Parts: sequence; structure tokens; C-alpha cells
Amino acid sequence: MRHLFTKAASLAAVAMLAFTVAQPAQATQTREGARNAAVAPAYFEMTDITRSTFIVKLVNEREINHARDLVSGATDDEPHVIGRIVKRSAGYNPQWSFHYDPQTVQFFNYTIEVCDATVPYVEDHLDEAGGAFLPGNVFCPWTSTLVREVPAP
Repeated sequence: MRHLFTKAASLAAVAMLAFTVAQPAQATQTREGARNAAVAPAYFEMTDITRSTFIVKLVNEREINHARDLVSGATDDEPHVIGRIVKRSAGYNPQWSFHYDPQTVQFFNYTIEVCDATVPYVEDHLDEAGGAFLPGNVFCPWTSTLVREVPAP
């Protein structure tokens, strides 16, 4: 019975995480669609505990402003990156075989462990992402830190 409860709780946590990541992107499209359509994308270099660098593309004005505040030191709230990954390289991040879907990128203080990994670990286990590893392709490296804003490619 205990094992069944653990599995049910895990599935519920994954469902909540997927819902949490999906909702803001959908809300942005409906409530702020016209305004955000005019926002120029911004690119930020992220690092994690491995000191690997990864470029994150942001397209939401709120997230762009928050990222700039993090980089400038104006805030230290919600310093870590979360979003859904796409299993293919992006022109602005060619050294990796995946990238964040820019529509889903957000920031967090704390989240569940099931989406935590390092950038190199995701690269090495990309074929497993979306199953038990990074359910729903949601990636939330707990040690992620934005380092700087980088020019658009």
C-alpha cells in the first residue's frame, strides 16, 4: 500500500509541475498576446554546478525584466530557471542537443526534485527525457544561475 501511495504522489507531483509550467505560457498568449508579440527576445547565459554554460532565450517581457534584475543584482528572488526542453539544437545554443522552449521559461526558488539535473547530464541522457527522467520534458536545474545577458545571434 505504501508503494502505491508513493507512486500516486509522484504522478500527482509531475502533473502539478506540468500544469504549473504550462499555465503561464498559455496565460501570456491570451492576456498579453499582442503586447508580448512586440517584445524582442533576450538571451542570457546560464551556468550550473558543473560550470557548463547554456544560453536561455526569453520572449516574455516579465521574465526578461526579471532576468535582467537577477543579472544586475537588483533581486535575488527566484534565481533558478525552469521550463520545457525541446530535444533539438538551437542556433543560439549550438553546443547542446536541446534548448528551452522560450514560451515556457520561468524562474523559481524551490521546486520538486524530479526535474532537477545538470546541463551535461541532460545532454548525456536526452533520449530518456520526457519519461521517468524529466517528466513532461520539464527541466529545473536547482543550481542554475544567470551569468549575463548576451547579444542576440
